[in-house]
Amino acid sequence: MGLLDVLDARLGDGLESLLCSHHTRRLRKLGWGSVFSSDTGWWTPRRPVRSGNRIEVLIDGHEVLPAIASAVASARRSVHIAGWCASPDFRLTRTPDSPTLRELLASAAARVPVRVLLWAGPPVPLFEPTRARVLAAQREFMRGSAVSCAVDSRERTLHCHHEKIVVVDDSVAFVGGMDLTALDGDRHDTASHPPREPLGWHDLSARLEGPIVADVAEHFRQRWQEIARESLPPPLSVPPLTPAGSSSAQLVRTIPERTYDFAPRGEFSLLDSYLRALRSASRLIYLENQFLWSPEVTEILISKLRNPPDPRFRIVLVLPRKPTNGADTTRGQLGRLLDADDGNHRLVAATLSSHDGETSSSVYVHAKLAIIDDRWLTLGSANLNEHSLFNDTEVNVVTDDPEIALHTRLRLWSEHLQLPEPDVSGPPDHVIDTLWRPTLNSPGKHRITALPGVSRRASRLQGPLRGLLVDG
Repeated sequence: MGLLDVLDARLGDGLESLLCSHHTRRLRKLGWGSVFSSDTGWWTPRRPVRSGNRIEVLIDGHEVLPAIASAVASARRSVHIAGWCASPDFRLTRTPDSPTLRELLASAAARVPVRVLLWAGPPVPLFEPTRARVLAAQREFMRGSAVSCAVDSRERTLHCHHEKIVVVDDSVAFVGGMDLTALDGDRHDTASHPPREPLGWHDLSARLEGPIVADVAEHFRQRWQEIARESLPPPLSVPPLTPAGSSSAQLVRTIPERTYDFAPRGEFSLLDSYLRALRSASRLIYLENQFLWSPEVTEILISKLRNPPDPRFRIVLVLPRKPTNGADTTRGQLGRLLDADDGNHRLVAATLSSHDGETSSSVYVHAKLAIIDDRWLTLGSANLNEHSLFNDTEVNVVTDDPEIALHTRLRLWSEHLQLPEPDVSGPPDHVIDTLWRPTLNSPGKHRITALPGVSRRASRLQGPLRGLLVDG
C-alpha cells in the first residue's frame, strides 16, 4: 500500500468514526440509541411479530412481475402501491397483448379503489426520476381513469422514498426491491440470465399472506393519509383462527424523523433488525445487496472475521460489478473486510455475469436480501448504506422460518452457481470452499465472478465522506 493509500485509509477511518458518532448522537436524541447496543436476536422489540403467515420468496422479474400483475388484475376491494418510481408504459409481463401498468391499474380502478403513491423526485433534476418525469407519470396514471395517484415530496435533502410495496385487498402484499419501471434497467429477467443489453437484472420480492399484510397495509395508509389527505379505514386483518401459513414475520421500517406526523421521531427498526441479526450470526452471513457502505454493518462483519464465532463461519457477499453510484465507496469497505479476513478464506465477494459462449454481459444485483445461519431472512427495499438505514423511507419483511431461509438460499445458490439444488445443499462452509471459491477463480466461464477491485482500499474515505455530506 502506497503512502497515498495509507493516508486515504487513515482519513477514511477518522471520517467513519465521526459518521458513526453522528449516527449515535442522532438516534440517541430520538429515543433509538439502543440500536447501537450489543443486543442480539432475531426480532427487534420495536415492532410486532405476527404468526400465521405465508411467505413466498419470488426470484427475478419472471416470477415477481407476473405475480403482481395477477394480484392486481384479480383485486376485489382495493389496490395500493407505493414506490420509488413507477412508469405508466411499463408492462409487467411479456406475453402478447400484455397491458401497460397504466392500463392494468385503470382496469382495476373501474371495479375497486386504486391508489398509487410515488416519490416526487428530487427538487432539482440532478438524478432520476426527475420531478418532471414523476409529475408526467402522475398525470398519465390518472388520465381517463379512476386511479388516484399522489406524489410525496417530504424527503430529506438528497434522499428519497425508496420502498417498493403493493397491497391488494388487504389480503396479499408484495415487499421487495422491484420497481415497476424500466428506468435504469430492464426488470424483466429469468433465472438463466441470458446475455442482454445493456445488462441483466437480479431482484427479489416476497409475496405475503396473513396478519403481516395488515402491517404493510397500515404503513401505506399512514403515508397516504398525510400526503393525499384522504382518510382510509384501518386495514382488514386475517382472523387468528384462519392463518394463511405457519411462518412468523415482522415488518421493519426506516422513517426519518420530522418527515411524517405519524412518526415525528422517526423509526429505525430496520437498522435495529439488521444489526441484531448480524451480531447473532454464528456460521453464515449471506448478503445480496446493491450497496455496502454502512460502517455500522461493516464493523460487525469485520469483528466476525477477526474473531469468528465458529471455525465454519463464512461470509458471502453478492454485489453489482458497477453500482449506479458509490462503486469506490463499496470497494473501500470490501478492502477493510479483506484485511480483516487476513487470508483465512472466510470471505467471498462476488458479482454476477452472463455468458452464452459468444457474448457476455453484467447482471445488475438490485436485490436487498440477508440470510443468517439459515434461520433468519430479511428482504425488502433497504440497501446497506446511510440512505436506506437512516434517511430514506424503506420497508423490509423479516422471518425466522428456517425452512424459508434455507430454501431461498439454496434456490439462489443453485441459480448463481448454475448447479442443481442438491449439489449446493451441503454444509454452507463446504459449498463455499469447494464451489464458490474455485468458481470465482475461473473468470469468463461462470455466472459468479470475483468482484473487481476488492483487494484495494483506495478511495476508502469516500464512503464516510459521502455519509457526512448527505446525512443530516
